[in-house]
Amino acid sequence: MPDTQLHALFINCTLKKSPATSNTEGLWKISKKIMEKNNVNVDEIRFIDHDVAIGVYGDMTEHGWESDEWPELYKRVQKADILVIGTPIWLGDKSSVCTHLIERLYANSAKLNDKGQYAYYGKVGGCIVTGNEDGAKHCAMKILYSLQHFGYTVPPQVDAAWLGEVGPGPSYLDEDSGGPENDFTNRNTTFMTWNLIHLARILKESGGVPAHGNQRSEWEAGCRFDFENPDYR
Repeated sequence: MPDTQLHALFINCTLKKSPATSNTEGLWKISKKIMEKNNVNVDEIRFIDHDVAIGVYGDMTEHGWESDEWPELYKRVQKADILVIGTPIWLGDKSSVCTHLIERLYANSAKLNDKGQYAYYGKVGGCIVTGNEDGAKHCAMKILYSLQHFGYTVPPQVDAAWLGEVGPGPSYLDEDSGGPENDFTNRNTTFMTWNLIHLARILKESGGVPAHGNQRSEWEAGCRFDFENPDYR
């Protein structure tokens, strides 16, 4: 029998090292608790706590860096059926740490699974965004575009965010911020979580994305899946 246990990974792209409080983590705890109540194994990474080299190769120690924790972190990424990326907003955009993470995910996107598809096929992705300035939808668009480009499946409505008063003001977990009580954010985070669970379960129980017409290994072997070059003669 195939393993149908779902695994989720939350990667926090805060600029603050542990044990500093992360408002992004504060919001995603809503999603984490729902997943755990429904028998999803949850793993968490605070990306900035790790010595991850900059670059777009799977192991940057092969390209001049003395150390790189990404190959070990990637094992946890590959184990996860659900990936949730969390980021604060800085200057209207996702954090520099989030860009760093996406570049390293990209580094492994050309790897293949056992069906000859790209490595992230059969996995689903979503995102959590927090901040006290505009840019939540902008961040979500960039993150979710990247994930689907890598091979992740993006279910409907899998971005959730909380925005405080524009400019200096309380953050999500600050006293009297109104964040944890915000119905709009709580609803969106709940819907995001269930849509991730539903589609991850559908994909896992059905064996992933059907392996026809999308296998790079077969394309390179000469199979063209009904493609024909236009005849302009």
